[in-house]
Amino acid sequence: MVKKVLSSYRCGECGYEAAKWVGRCPECQAWGTLEERGDSRPAIARVAAGAPSSPARPIGEVDIETARAKATGVSELDRVLGGGLVPGAVILLAGEPGVGKSTLLLEVAYQWALTTSRSLYVTGEESAGQVRLRAERTGNVHDDMYLAAESDLASIFGHVDAVQPGVLIVDSVQTMASPLVEGAPGGVTQVRAVAAGLIAMAKERGLPVVLVGHVTKDGSVAGPRVLEHLVDVVLQFEGDKHSTLRLLRGVKNRFGAADEIGCFELREDGIVGVPDPSGLFMSRTSEPVSGTAITVAVEGKRPLLGEVQALVAQSNMPQPRRAVSGLDSARVGMVLAVLEKRGGLKLGDKDVYTATVGGMKITEPAIDLAVVLAIASSVEDLPLSPRLVSVGEVGLAGEIRRVAGVGRRLAEAQRLGFTHALVPPDSGKLPDGIRVLEVGDVASALTAANYAR
Repeated sequence: MVKKVLSSYRCGECGYEAAKWVGRCPECQAWGTLEERGDSRPAIARVAAGAPSSPARPIGEVDIETARAKATGVSELDRVLGGGLVPGAVILLAGEPGVGKSTLLLEVAYQWALTTSRSLYVTGEESAGQVRLRAERTGNVHDDMYLAAESDLASIFGHVDAVQPGVLIVDSVQTMASPLVEGAPGGVTQVRAVAAGLIAMAKERGLPVVLVGHVTKDGSVAGPRVLEHLVDVVLQFEGDKHSTLRLLRGVKNRFGAADEIGCFELREDGIVGVPDPSGLFMSRTSEPVSGTAITVAVEGKRPLLGEVQALVAQSNMPQPRRAVSGLDSARVGMVLAVLEKRGGLKLGDKDVYTATVGGMKITEPAIDLAVVLAIASSVEDLPLSPRLVSVGEVGLAGEIRRVAGVGRRLAEAQRLGFTHALVPPDSGKLPDGIRVLEVGDVASALTAANYAR
C-alpha cells in the first residue's frame, strides 16, 4: 500500500499555513502567494541531532569587539544606524524611485573606501559605466571603490572573493537571481533565495551588506514580508519630488533605536547631511504675516521646528473648500469643528487652506495647537509673535492635552531664539530662559496668543 503524502500550503509573504490552496492568504491578504510544501509533518521529527558548530558559552564570555559598529563617514546615516555598520549586519534600504537611494549609497561606498577599506558596489539596474558617470558628477571616485554590474547571485559571491571588500552594496535585491531556484528576478521565491544567500554570506564572513529594496505604490517594501524579518535593519528613504529634503527613517534596527531619523539634502552635485534641519521648515519674511504659527514636532528622537500656515477666506461656493498639505486632513477637520464650537469662530461659510513649509509632513497630535493659532490668526488677520512656539494636542471638548517631550521641544526652540511658548498644563520640568504660558483650553490659548503679541 502506497503511503499518502500529506501536503500543506504556505504563504510566501507571512508564513501562514493552510491545508488547501486558496488564491488569497487569509492572514496577510496577499494574492497568489500560497505555495505547496509537500509533507506537512514538523521538520524536527525527521532531523537527528548533530554536533554544534561552536559550543554554547555564558553570555558574559561572548566577545563583543567583533560586533562593534564602524562609522560609514556619512554622519546622518550613522545616527540612524546607531553608530555605523556592524560586521555581518544586513541593512535593507527602501524608497520610491528617484528619491536618491543609489546616490546615498554611492556616497557611503566612497566614504568607506576613503576612511576604512575597500567597498564593492554591485548594480543590477545600471551598467558600471552609468554608475561611474554619476560618481564623477557627485565627486565620489576612489581607487578602493569597486563596481560590478551583475544580476547573478553566484557571480556576486565571486566578486566578493576577488575583491575582499569591507562593505557590500547590492542595488537592488529585486534585480538579482539565484541559479538554485526557479522564477523570474523580483518574484517572491527569488527575492527570498537571494536575501537568504546574502545574509548567510554576511554572517559567515562578518561582512556588512546593504540591500536596496523597491517599494510598492502604497510605500511598503516590495517582495515577501519575510525579507524584512530576515534582515537586521530596515531603513525607509522618504522625500517629496518637489523638495530637496530627504528623510532617512529607521523602521527596524537590531543594533540601535528604531525611531531615529536622518536628514539629507539632495543637490545637483550629490547628497549631503543636514545636521540642523529646523531652518528648512520655516519661512523667512521681514515682517510678521498673519496665518502662521511655529511648532516643534518630534521625528524619532529629534525635535524639529516647523511652520504651520493657514489661509481663511470668504467662500462663494455652497460647500466651502478644505485643503490640506503636509498635515493630517482628519485632524485638521476636527480642529476646525472645535474652533467653531469651543472657540467662537465662524468657519462654516469660509474656505480654509492649511499647509506646512518646506515639504515637511507632520501627523502627530502635538501640533494641533499650532493649527488652532494659525487659523485664528488668519481669521482675525493679526500676526502672531515671531518668537512664539506652541505645542499641544486639542481634544473634542476644546481642552489642551499633554504631549510627550515638551521639555526637549522647548529646549530646541530656545536654542533657535524663541522666547515664548504655549504648552498644556502640567507639562513637567521645562527649560529656563523661555517664558512658558500654560493653557488649558482653546479659548485660553487664543487669549494667551493675543497677550504674547
